Amino acid sequence: MYGTSAKILRVDLTNGNIETETLSEDFYRLYPGGKALAGYILLNELPPHTDPFGQENVMVFANGLLTGAPVSTATRYVVSARSPLTGGYGESEAGGFWGPELKMAGFEAIVVKGKSHKPVYIWMNEEKAEIRSAEHLWGKMTADVQELIRTELGDEKIRVLQIGPAGENLVRFAGLTNDLRHFNGRNGLGAVMGSKNLRAIAVRGNQRYQNLAYDGKTLVGIGGKLAKMVKENPLSWDLQERGTPGLVEPLNTGGILPTRNFRQGAFENVDKVKWEAYEKELLTARRTCYACAVRCKREVAVDGRESPYGGPEYETIGAFGPNCGISDLRVIAKAGELCNAYMMDTISCGATIAFAMECFEHGLLTLEDTGGIDLHFGNAQAMLTMIDMIARREGIGDLLAEGSKRAAEKIGGEAHYFAMQVKGQELAMHEPRGKYNLGMGYAISEIGADHLVVAHDTAFAKPDAIQLRSAVPLGITKALPPRSFGEEKMDMFYILEKWNSLEKVLGFCFFGLAPRSFIPAEDVLLSINSATGWNISMEEALTIGERATNMARIFNLREGFSRKDDTLPERFFQPLESGALQGQSMPRHEFEDSLTILYGKKGWDPQTGNPKPEKLHQLGLDWAIEMLPADD
Repeated sequence: MYGTSAKILRVDLTNGNIETETLSEDFYRLYPGGKALAGYILLNELPPHTDPFGQENVMVFANGLLTGAPVSTATRYVVSARSPLTGGYGESEAGGFWGPELKMAGFEAIVVKGKSHKPVYIWMNEEKAEIRSAEHLWGKMTADVQELIRTELGDEKIRVLQIGPAGENLVRFAGLTNDLRHFNGRNGLGAVMGSKNLRAIAVRGNQRYQNLAYDGKTLVGIGGKLAKMVKENPLSWDLQERGTPGLVEPLNTGGILPTRNFRQGAFENVDKVKWEAYEKELLTARRTCYACAVRCKREVAVDGRESPYGGPEYETIGAFGPNCGISDLRVIAKAGELCNAYMMDTISCGATIAFAMECFEHGLLTLEDTGGIDLHFGNAQAMLTMIDMIARREGIGDLLAEGSKRAAEKIGGEAHYFAMQVKGQELAMHEPRGKYNLGMGYAISEIGADHLVVAHDTAFAKPDAIQLRSAVPLGITKALPPRSFGEEKMDMFYILEKWNSLEKVLGFCFFGLAPRSFIPAEDVLLSINSATGWNISMEEALTIGERATNMARIFNLREGFSRKDDTLPERFFQPLESGALQGQSMPRHEFEDSLTILYGKKGWDPQTGNPKPEKLHQLGLDWAIEMLPADD
């Protein structure tokens, strides 16, 4: 085999056993890492209806096929388990340096089962692994823990993936961080890790991907060529210049900047939170992930000193800024830093606080409930206080640590209307009333609301758009309006969903591959084949992505999900209150009709949303047919 060690480290925390498994090439070609490998392991090793916080839950940390390759943006890995936030298939990706370091240490994945009777961390060094005590690390902030582990092991180059106090306290949207600046934020998987008393996984290795590759020379050449293309492509160049904070102003202009819990599409104080203000008030430097020429990461000063956690991305700015009615960038940066120190998903945390603010303004939460804290939109100090209380599960923070869906159920009344979530996970800071494929992605995503299911509609609105031209090899050739549904739009969705799922199998960042960014589809295939020697076609590549999506779907069906869960909050079928799209809403009947059309294209039953047996056979998933629920 080429391009992989094909080795999985298996750790049982209950009895302390550590074993190594080696996968076959036939298996690896079907499930070549990332989302595909994680989905296969969870479906086959995790019993249905397992308590997400029970020791029976299984955690999978899986590199993509190309993670660690000398190709820009091939840095990502997947963390999966049953999600405590949604109760379904849990998944979160991150870039940075930990995934490539795991590859250098000789492993493609780690499977963690059981629960330690005391806090521990896993130390992996050059194909060796051991379980070490973390009792001295428990309760500490993430920056302190990283420093302590590196000092204890005597190596500043060790890559540390860890949870924080929020994960220890089982906050349902707790995440993981590596190198303090790269985050597996979504789905509450940090809380699963905390429930196992596993604080961190520290890794050190010295292998190089190109030495594993079928044709390492060609692979290195592809990487060099692509690195030069970053500045030639306006999409990747913009990411290098401004990073994701550059999205704030154009989204506001388009009327699709989530404001005050998605009631409005434009923020009156946008000038205070847009890129120019960020650059002036916060920015100190630019950083990157392993071997990536894009360099989209921002470094900032918080409280007059360089933050060890990097700068807030667009999602953090949107969640704690306009969506909470707050325009003080320094407060927003502080909110992001607090979340990273406690290790909570900034999207779900900010969205849950915005939910609580709207409940407060409607009298569903009172000063008595909040402990005297005025939770009106725009109260910056109240927002910061809520972050502390949620992470520590103190006062009303204990309720909000459950996420907006569970909190709404406990509050009662109209609170459910203010919870901007799908399947229990809060929406990212992108407005579906202006991008219908985005909305469909939120609805159908197996992990709950997720903005990375497909490339966003606005990329394909104009015939001369660079994104549309670069999507031709995928089979997308026609420009379509962002605010449209129907047969052609669902054709586009179906192709893009397979392609984005493939990204999560390969280990590529969303900011790497066309049509979102600069890496042509042809070079993606060339990279795969240079690494493995497989000679994969575009059809086979898209099938790999589709196979991964279907396994995640089957996982959710086993847990009781169905078509009724593929929907959106009621708010998005109602008019926007302000912005360029004021008065616009998503047409409910067109949404439902298009969902039926999409099911048909995916080979799923239009009534239940179950993949049909013949579809699973086509995908090589015959073994999963018996896992399908009976059609009603």
